[in-house]
Parts: sequence; C-alpha cells; structure tokens
Amino acid sequence: MRYFVRFYGAHPLHVLAMGFAFALMGYVVWMAGIQTFWNRDVWWQSIAVWFAGAVVVHDLVLFPLYAVVDRSLSSGIAAVRGRAPHVRWRVSPLNYIRIPLMGTALTFVLFLPGIISQGSQTYVAATGLTKDPFLGRWLALTAALFGISAITYALRTALTRRPA
Repeated sequence: MRYFVRFYGAHPLHVLAMGFAFALMGYVVWMAGIQTFWNRDVWWQSIAVWFAGAVVVHDLVLFPLYAVVDRSLSSGIAAVRGRAPHVRWRVSPLNYIRIPLMGTALTFVLFLPGIISQGSQTYVAATGLTKDPFLGRWLALTAALFGISAITYALRTALTRRPA
C-alpha cells in the first residue's frame, strides 16, 4: 500500500473514483452522441468549445488571479501582525474574509449578465420582469455574507480562550 501511495500519490480509492468518473463521462458522451456536443452551424456555440474555453480561462486567468488575491490577503494579515507584534489574535481572520469573498465572486460571475443588464429585452420577453433588481440583490447578498462572517468571527473570538 505504501509503495502504491508513493508511486501514485494518493489512496487507491482515488484511482477507483477517477476511473468511475471517466467511465461515467464516456457513457454520457456515448449515449448522447458526439453531435450533441458540437454545433456544426456555429462552431463557437458548441458545448465542447465552451468547456475547453472554460478550462483554459480558469487555469490561465482565474486561478492565478485568485491565487494573487489570496496571497495578498495573507500578506496583508501578516503585515498587520508585524506592526503590532504584542497583539495576538485568538482566531485568525483569514478564512472569515476568504469565504464571503469567494461567495461574492462566484455569485458575481454567475449573475454578471443580470447585473450589467445584458440581454434585457430577451429576459423581459421571457419573464415579463426587468433586470433592475439584480445589482441591488447581489449587493445585499454580499453584505449578508460579510455580515454573517463578521458575526461568526466575533462569536468565535469571544468563545475562544486566550492561549497561556
């Protein structure tokens, strides 16, 4: 077992899970047919092109971007600690900033067309509603995420004993 983990880098169940996931993906492509994933008329509207583009954009643009943001956040907290070395935090605020920031960023990307009112005519025709409340609701969700995180941090700090 140790030799396998050293050679492969993970538990054998990982190989089994990955094999199952690839088999399921192959079955879906086989059952749906390759023509389902490729639009012959307008090639750039194909599911395969958008999937490949999403992988490239995530790996080459988004991952380095949020790695820089996370490193900056960590460095900023370290700098605050360095300016006041006598002050010791009972609980690190890092994850209480990371999680609402991630939730805010993900909902922004998800609802970006609504926030910037892209495709308003189509949306009104389909639903009878306007896209006006999208920005306000996203801002309210952002405030709620950071507010809940701040309350949780305050409670956790209050309930944690100071180290000896």
